[in-house]
Amino acid sequence: MTRLDKFEKFNKKISMSIEWVGVAAFLLMMTITTVDVIGAKLFLAPVFGALDIMGIAQMVGMTFAVATTLVLGRHVQVEFFVMLLPKRSAAAIDAFVNFLGIILFALIVWRLFAYGYELKVDGEVSSTARIPFYPFVYAAAASCIPVCLIYIHMFIDSVQKVNKK
Repeated sequence: MTRLDKFEKFNKKISMSIEWVGVAAFLLMMTITTVDVIGAKLFLAPVFGALDIMGIAQMVGMTFAVATTLVLGRHVQVEFFVMLLPKRSAAAIDAFVNFLGIILFALIVWRLFAYGYELKVDGEVSSTARIPFYPFVYAAAASCIPVCLIYIHMFIDSVQKVNKK
């Protein structure tokens, strides 16, 4: 097993483990929605802060699922033109796209950590439930780090395909 294979296995393990946080967030969304609708319609008592919880849970659910989506190849990809190219050219384009992915998600991680710090300093909280935002923004930033690692692996793999004779 090469180092690149070990790196890929490590990325998959991390991605699959943090995915459960996203799944839990989506389950929380379903539960809150159900309880809120039943409470509001039958008992005239909606869940306090349901919209705040839903917004935070959506962010957590999406950001923690990105890495697994990338590992499983479930992200949106337009490759009808690239499929027509020779393998080395396709690998070169793939390497370039993966490099752009590394840069994009490195910027996302950096800016989310900076934004989380700003939210913490300013004391920003949700409108009704008064839930602080910064821990969830920090969590979103941390959940994007495995995406960077996956893109690094995909970039190295693409470069090896370009250099293969």
